[in-house]
Amino acid sequence: MSDQEAMDPQTRVVILGAGHGGGSVAAFLRQYGFVGPITLVGEEPLPPYQRPPLSKAWLKGEATAESLALKPLEFYAENNIDLRLGVHAVAIDRASKTVAVSQGEPIAYDVLVLAMGARARRLTIPGSDLKGVMELRTAADAEKLKAALGAGKTLAVVGGGYVGLEAAASAINLNAKAVIIEREHRVLARVACEELSNFFQAYHAARGVTFELSAGVEAFVGDKGQVTGVKLADGRTIACDAALVGVGAIPNDEIAKAAGLECNNGVVVDLAARTSDPAIFAVGDLTQRPMPLYSRSVRLESVPNALEQAKAVACAVTGRPLPPPEVPWFWSDQFDLKLQIAGMPFDADEIIIRGDPDTAKFAVFHLKQGCIQAVEAVNAAPEFMAGKQLVASQKPVARDKLVDMSISMKQVAV
Repeated sequence: MSDQEAMDPQTRVVILGAGHGGGSVAAFLRQYGFVGPITLVGEEPLPPYQRPPLSKAWLKGEATAESLALKPLEFYAENNIDLRLGVHAVAIDRASKTVAVSQGEPIAYDVLVLAMGARARRLTIPGSDLKGVMELRTAADAEKLKAALGAGKTLAVVGGGYVGLEAAASAINLNAKAVIIEREHRVLARVACEELSNFFQAYHAARGVTFELSAGVEAFVGDKGQVTGVKLADGRTIACDAALVGVGAIPNDEIAKAAGLECNNGVVVDLAARTSDPAIFAVGDLTQRPMPLYSRSVRLESVPNALEQAKAVACAVTGRPLPPPEVPWFWSDQFDLKLQIAGMPFDADEIIIRGDPDTAKFAVFHLKQGCIQAVEAVNAAPEFMAGKQLVASQKPVARDKLVDMSISMKQVAV
């Protein structure tokens, strides 16, 4: 797409998905001077909002739809963005460059952006349709879960990932009980090193969360249509008032596949977030994207990734140079802990811990041939920030300096 074509005031941009990624694409396009018509199609009744607080501030009653909104509702009308809520895409016709939607006539596009995100992976086991068996992907999900929590209630969390741990912490803060059921032998088994897993499990256990590890789930059991327990493979039943299933997410790439776009655990895109069709882009949890830093492609589920790709799309459409690739980063808030992660520990051959986990202020560095691949920092912002820079630079670090808390991270990074 040439600069002249990109800035053609008649260029029609249609964005499917009004989450963090889709909403940000629309906002960045206007910020970067795009004046053509923008149609933003969202399946939920709410305008684009922040999702990470759903498992934390929303459950604790500290956030509202208004406080989580990416932009005030009037922003969309003021910026000539046609926001269509409660509508979902049905099919893409690449030949005619139109999108069939659940309500109204097909929408014509010159540039199409896919931002449909991912959905919670569901357990196909007996009782999964009982009332009180929940997932946590949307504000509506969070509202249902919040209503089920409270003093004397018990929340069973199937899956010991970050969302599960966050929800368990929120339940405890609401004077409810929480039990985490995980099929692996430790929590965070697929997303964190063993040292970090052990720390978080001990921290949660000290605050009342109980754990069932190496535990398979056979069924949900209930009474009069309401869940009352989780039946384990060993025959035991864990009693509960609500059950949250957090066992991963599946990219919503069905209409992309049906349209013939290249997909591989998500819609395959390049660094500009462009798909195998030059007129179609994709952003966020939906995408399988290149990660030059690690010489591979990955599907990332994070707000920073969605924002990075949204900026890339806006640059491509408006003819701006693409921003340099960013180091992926993530965060999780649990109780009074702030976990910040930069990078990904691909091919790491050494782990170095800086600080003392017993103080709940430390960082785990993953190194490959003396260079930092990733850092997991708990209540340790300097380690996170300097670690992120060192991941980007791939500059070798001195191990003796890295473990020495008397040496600042600024000095380590020199």
